[in-house]
Amino acid sequence: MLIDTYSKKIFNLAYQFTGTYETAEDLTQEIFIKVHNSLHKFDLDRNFNSWITTLSRNFLIDHYRKTKLEKKKRTEFDERTLDSEERTDPEKNLLKKQSQKIIWNGLKSLSPDVRIAVILRDIQGKKYDEIAEIMSSPLGTIKSRVNRGRIQLAEIIKEKKEKKNELQTN
Repeated sequence: MLIDTYSKKIFNLAYQFTGTYETAEDLTQEIFIKVHNSLHKFDLDRNFNSWITTLSRNFLIDHYRKTKLEKKKRTEFDERTLDSEERTDPEKNLLKKQSQKIIWNGLKSLSPDVRIAVILRDIQGKKYDEIAEIMSSPLGTIKSRVNRGRIQLAEIIKEKKEKKNELQTN
């Protein structure tokens, strides 16, 4: 029941954090082992959803730090995320892949705490106070991390566009 209820959520978090389908699958399995082994530590006064998200987030950050995760540029995206119109329109598909690649590379360049805050807020749509609880950080810190992450991503996207324009004019 636990896996049925939370597997998609944890997989999505792992996928958004790592950017690769296979790694996210592996980490999701490892997170459920960690959850199973940590259930005795769960405080019944806490929200279980927040607890499992916090445990997952901490596991992902620990994994990142242990393996010093520096992924290759992401070149393939899960075809299931593309709707049928994009599959039939190669130009749209290419533009979307290029945009996603820039965003994923930008996310990977953020520090783990900033990255997870941006993912939770802007990709998963969580509220700031929920993120603060998940990350065990003050609300102001979370707002600062999300803002800093957005600014850094905007700068990365701007730089990529400028480089692309320079290459096209040369």
